[in-house]
Amino acid sequence: MPSDIFRAGGPARTSETGTLDRCEAVPQLLGNAQDFLIVTGLAGTAKDIAHLCEPHRNYYACAGVMGGATAMGLGLALAQPTRRVLVVTGDGELLMNVGSLATVAIMGPPNLSIICVDNGHYGETGYQKSHTSLGVDLAAIAAGSGIPAVRTITTAADIPEAAALIRQMDAPSFVLLKVKPTDPPKVRRSMDAALTKHRFREALLGTA
Repeated sequence: MPSDIFRAGGPARTSETGTLDRCEAVPQLLGNAQDFLIVTGLAGTAKDIAHLCEPHRNYYACAGVMGGATAMGLGLALAQPTRRVLVVTGDGELLMNVGSLATVAIMGPPNLSIICVDNGHYGETGYQKSHTSLGVDLAAIAAGSGIPAVRTITTAADIPEAAALIRQMDAPSFVLLKVKPTDPPKVRRSMDAALTKHRFREALLGTA
């Protein structure tokens, strides 16, 4: 009997970081960002989306609430069933509250899609390796949670199908975008939580 079956920690895990450039892949995947109401995670994904959306206000960028993006997007999708809602988060942020994927699957809002920009690192705190660079597969977790449509993007050729999925799927979908651990776009965004909330509220409900 192979001795490694009983080895502490199970089989050795290998590095699984991506090769795509996030500054190219994220815009290609989203297309016209104005077609969505967007909730972002921290750090890199907040800059990815601010770069695409400004000066429009159709996005809410989280700050200081690591793990909250998917749950916030779920609530928004349930409250706004006629709008397409998109969560754009990172591997580190999603790992903080990976159980939210199971709640998305159970609630099943047809207008919600989740993109996880996975660079295998915690970009907010010094680029330490995250679990995904050591073998954890967030797409497998999403599928195991019961999300009906799950795709992993590792090459540019994978992008068109996933881009259509987040716009056309009539059920929750999850896209894992594997990218290199490089910097997001250089964007200065407001860290004023109240201002961010009011901007997003105006985009959603108008100023009246």
